[in-house]
Amino acid sequence: MSSIHPVQAEPGQSRYAALAAALRARIVAGAWPPGSAMPSEQTLAAEHGVALGTLRRALDLLAEQGLVERVHGRGTFVRQALTGAPMLRFFRFGATGEAAPKSHILARDALPAPAEVAHALGCAPGEQALRLQRLRSVAGAPVLHEAIWLPLPLFAPLAEGDPAAWGDLLYPLFAERCGVHVHRAVDTIGFGNLDAGPAQALHLPAGHPCARVQRQAFDLVGRCVEWRSTLGDAHAFHYTVPIT
Repeated sequence: MSSIHPVQAEPGQSRYAALAAALRARIVAGAWPPGSAMPSEQTLAAEHGVALGTLRRALDLLAEQGLVERVHGRGTFVRQALTGAPMLRFFRFGATGEAAPKSHILARDALPAPAEVAHALGCAPGEQALRLQRLRSVAGAPVLHEAIWLPLPLFAPLAEGDPAAWGDLLYPLFAERCGVHVHRAVDTIGFGNLDAGPAQALHLPAGHPCARVQRQAFDLVGRCVEWRSTLGDAHAFHYTVPIT
């Protein structure tokens, strides 16, 4: 028999908003993993002691927030975690653009997070975070240099072991090793010039113009779990936005 999860609305809070918050808490707690189907509307309504109309409004609210997907005739599903959000969509590298990108971890360090990174990750000033320096290559040619900062101790499992065994995609690794599911990400594009280290890794001269994509990635709770800076040749920058 299903457990009963009665809904308690706060003063001034609608019953369906309180129910949406309760369902969100159950999703975050792992009751239904990303990509899985939630129980039927009738089952959820009975479990929480609410009318079907209230349950449907709560699910609509979670869908508006991007936490679930409602599929007509099939039911409601927890949104899949991101498996990747390719940075290469911002660039065009000629013939190499048709090959699958490969990843190589250049360095891995536990360091005090810089102020901008600490603020984004919600770390205290000077608190240590895990920094990965990664090189992305296409058809053997280095094309992107990345500095990836991850909060500790959340990502402590990645501080051990051989990064060569990680594979080319990080987000499935985050889920498998650390139980962190990336729900959404925000990319901000800017331009600058390459410092000596990234320039050498990309086989470009120091000071060469670069495009910089800064990413903040968030988990189901809305917590920032990754801060990333991706650098690539500005001459290869290419991004198309459809306007309708």
